[in-house]
Amino acid sequence: MNRITDDMKQIVNDIRLSFVATVNEDGSPNVSPKGTVRAVDDQHLVFVDIASPKTVKNLQRDPRVEVNCVDFLRRRGYRFRGVAEFLGKDDPMYSAAVEHLHATHGPHYPANHVIRIRVEQARLLLSPAYMFNEKVTEADLRQAWSKRDGIRESEPVKAP
Repeated sequence: MNRITDDMKQIVNDIRLSFVATVNEDGSPNVSPKGTVRAVDDQHLVFVDIASPKTVKNLQRDPRVEVNCVDFLRRRGYRFRGVAEFLGKDDPMYSAAVEHLHATHGPHYPANHVIRIRVEQARLLLSPAYMFNEKVTEADLRQAWSKRDGIRESEPVKAP
């Protein structure tokens, strides 16, 4: 099993949207966007099912899952492959996930299920921009994509 590193945790926990892939009954892929994926420790991701009956049905039948988390400004992220399990309401991780959902999305969002993923493999996702642009840095790409998409980065906070 691969350990979830601090860099992986930062990307997973900072981005606003991840993609969870499951296997449909006929063997075809099902990819569903998730705004609740979090890295909870060195071995697990967790997400809350708000409105994903197909993902839930697929995971109940076949717990294999892959999660893609990409920081689109940095043009890098991670691909996690693992096995999902549904947490009971008495699990502290269930409560923490629901609390995070309500704090970030609002108390009116339903927590239909909380799913924990035991990560078995973690791999880097890296844009070809790093390979085909000599000496390009993460800061260069962040600046270029922010400008391209009209995103203004917040000013750094200065110490008093």
